[in-house]
Amino acid sequence: MKTQRNILVAFILNLLFSVFEFAGGLVIGSVAIMSDAIHDLGDALSIGIAYILERRSSRPADKTHTYGYLRYSVLGSLITTVILICGSGAVIFRAVQRLFEPAAINYDGMILFAVIGAIVNLAAALITRKGDSLNQKAVNLHMLEDVLGWIVVLVGAVVMKLTDLTMIDPLLSIGVAGFILYHALKNLKQAADLFLEKTPAGLDLPALEQRLQQVDGVLDIHHLHIRSLDGSRHSATMHVRCKGDAASIKAQLRHILKDAGICHATLELEGETETCHSPGCDLHLQCHDHAGHGHHHHH
Repeated sequence: MKTQRNILVAFILNLLFSVFEFAGGLVIGSVAIMSDAIHDLGDALSIGIAYILERRSSRPADKTHTYGYLRYSVLGSLITTVILICGSGAVIFRAVQRLFEPAAINYDGMILFAVIGAIVNLAAALITRKGDSLNQKAVNLHMLEDVLGWIVVLVGAVVMKLTDLTMIDPLLSIGVAGFILYHALKNLKQAADLFLEKTPAGLDLPALEQRLQQVDGVLDIHHLHIRSLDGSRHSATMHVRCKGDAASIKAQLRHILKDAGICHATLELEGETETCHSPGCDLHLQCHDHAGHGHHHHH
């Protein structure tokens, strides 16, 4: 799995770099760089978690996980995103404090560090760019955000060296953290939607229902449930009242679902006269009323 190797490489790069960075921060006497090292360490940890969960997510379904392990990847995304949100929050908090209490900074050391930092993280970002799982996106976001952060630090350090305006440091820091926070919250919403079994984003349910109803021999479709396993793979279940050749009806329905990006479908076929036995089904209630049992339901 390419995605997995990418994540592992990014993890090792980040871990080594954050240790190196912390030492450098001590030497330069820059609190900004030391706290960035802590932020990078947080990144490395979340990437490590992402790596472990991404590996699990590619296992085939088994007795304990009948739906497969795809959601582990989403869990990785969730954890990574939460770490990002906490990290950005801490950065903003620290930067606001720095605005009120400026500190002396070794500009040359800061410039050198920013150049190295940008290069290391750019390498990691390019390595983790390919891959389409939510988890991979979260990891790649970490990397890009680090590159941006370092470029901003670099520009800021150069400007500060020329003007001696120490305020620039915390202001830039707040800007980058705000950007990270915005994207992390978007990621968090996507992961939450998956765990809440919401209809997959970008799926037009009414249009899909209409196409399914139009298949020859289909009288009625109810109990249509669609969920996404990991954001890109969806599964569906439904009840179909039909008459005619069941095999051809099923084949047509599956074809329509595949078109809509649904890779796994469970179809329950019912005959014309059959009663749907699932509770909450409208047909079921009507059948009861016609049979004269209706008064049990009305109090």
